[in-house]
Amino acid sequence: MFRSFLQTRARSFRFAFSGWWFVVRTQRNAWIHALVSLVVVILCAWLRFERRDWALIILAIALVWTAEFLNTALEAVVDLASPQQQHLAQVGKDVGAAAVLIAASSAAIIGFLIIGPPLWQRLQELAGR
Repeated sequence: MFRSFLQTRARSFRFAFSGWWFVVRTQRNAWIHALVSLVVVILCAWLRFERRDWALIILAIALVWTAEFLNTALEAVVDLASPQQQHLAQVGKDVGAAAVLIAASSAAIIGFLIIGPPLWQRLQELAGR
């Protein structure tokens, strides 16, 4: 029974990673999210952020990635259900894209609020040397 449980969990993880790979492989914006996420993580490490700030940054990054993944899933389902061009299908896709835009904009604001002041201070220190 325990072995069966582990096998089904492993299969679930394989499905999840397959979905992750599909998004990274097929969605151009995922590469933008990846690049920005990497830059933000490097900046936070360089600025030696505390746990609370890391938690907020990771939450903002996860929000954007989650929105992108859900949008990709929504687009796939809409394409499957409505192969022909239909107004409501387009509305569904546009709303999904808007969710990603909201998540990315919110994450950018959070990033500027949290990273901005210590980054500005560090850059001033470096310029003053």
